[in-house]
Amino acid sequence: MAGTVPAGAATRPALVVEASRSSVTLYRTTYEDENGHEESYMEGDLGIYAVADLKQKFEVRVTRKDYDTPVVARLVRKGHDRTLPVPADFSGLSGFSRTTFRDSKGAVVKTSVSTYCPNVYRPVRRSPKAPAESPYPQGCNGNPYSLGAVWGLQAGYAASLTGGDGYYGFSDLPDLKPGRYLATTSITPAYREALRIPASKAQASVVVTVEQRDEGDCDEFGCFRTAHARTVAQRTAATGTTAAPKKLVGAKVKPSGPLPDLRSLPAWGISADGHYLNFGATVWNGGPGRLVVDGFRDPQDADLMHAYQYFFTASGKQKGYAPVGGMEWDARDTHQHWHFKDFARYRLVAADKKTLVVDSGKEAFCLANTDMVDYTVKGANWKPENTDLSTACGNREALGVREVLDPGSGDTYTQYREGQAFDLTTVANGTYYIEIAANPDRVLHERSTRNNVSLRQVVIGGTKDARTVKVGKVGLVDEPPVDDSGEARLHR
Repeated sequence: MAGTVPAGAATRPALVVEASRSSVTLYRTTYEDENGHEESYMEGDLGIYAVADLKQKFEVRVTRKDYDTPVVARLVRKGHDRTLPVPADFSGLSGFSRTTFRDSKGAVVKTSVSTYCPNVYRPVRRSPKAPAESPYPQGCNGNPYSLGAVWGLQAGYAASLTGGDGYYGFSDLPDLKPGRYLATTSITPAYREALRIPASKAQASVVVTVEQRDEGDCDEFGCFRTAHARTVAQRTAATGTTAAPKKLVGAKVKPSGPLPDLRSLPAWGISADGHYLNFGATVWNGGPGRLVVDGFRDPQDADLMHAYQYFFTASGKQKGYAPVGGMEWDARDTHQHWHFKDFARYRLVAADKKTLVVDSGKEAFCLANTDMVDYTVKGANWKPENTDLSTACGNREALGVREVLDPGSGDTYTQYREGQAFDLTTVANGTYYIEIAANPDRVLHERSTRNNVSLRQVVIGGTKDARTVKVGKVGLVDEPPVDDSGEARLHR
């Protein structure tokens, strides 16, 4: 490796910790909940950052071979890759830092341990010599069935260890009474050793003043309890109507070049609600090609568009297109956007894994890069643009739309979406499978159709008006709790 590794790069610490200020102010707000109980929340940022080495970027590849094997995090260093303490999931480096608050007498009053996601929304240059841009994705994914992720900080860049990122940064501030404290944030010993960080550069301290304030910080976007919520609303409000795609470019051709590869993850977030079986479904693109579908409004039907799939060379040059059906406007309250027809199919099948029991009837989707599934696949786009429904799927007045599913990303519909649930009214108690099928009618052109279907076993029980469901665990995957309240019941 001589000549490829900067002098000392293998032994320099991968990260160091710095404080942006010597003192900061945090705000504590109290309020009454719906039951009249006093609650409180904290706002602010300690301003303590992890800073990547100017000579070499900080990059972590997180993978699992399958759902029966643990997640492995590997630090990518020129000539000296290292395995890091294993994270519990794909949400970040768990147990990465510890923050201790001491009062004026030096006594410890609160301690918090935080997960660290380097893929913040706004990484900052720490040195004017650092590269102009960071190549890394935004956010660390929470899909329980992700397979691979890339986390990182560009060389010479910094990202907050203590929240305040503005969008993807979440603060782990404990509840503190008004007063003055000394806060010290340090990288925990296991990570400090793995990243070769000297103790003197693995922590930073700041004097903290906590002030009490009243609830009710309102602006044109409404009343919010956190800066995070306000920023999300501002980003959503700023999203404009999807521009109409340009007219068809290139010839109608036989598909060639890098094609997408549509795959289905196991159904997840499964629960029973009275007569219904709720679940979430993710269809993702295993690459190496992008799935690009443009819709062109049909002048004879205001709520239909003709759909075409586009094909590109390995260098990204557009070479042609093929008709792949249509798009339709979905006016239901929880949709309100354009859906591409026949993208996926949901079925409840019998124990033989073949016989249809219930069809959800949902076959039309808004394609969007909602979830990171595996950013280690060939062609993975670490910074997909259309990451939510408002940016990807247009409004009713759109003359045309472009819907994209990038390599490495998935499109997830969770159980509160209308049309997602199975009606169990006529289904007997017993063992069944939830079948998620991508591209069921083979209208889309892709690299392989052998991996389009996933099956998840469920056991239906209960009584006529109060059905129950038991779901076995998939390998080592721990799914988040299912929320059956509020919007989750909109299928009725």
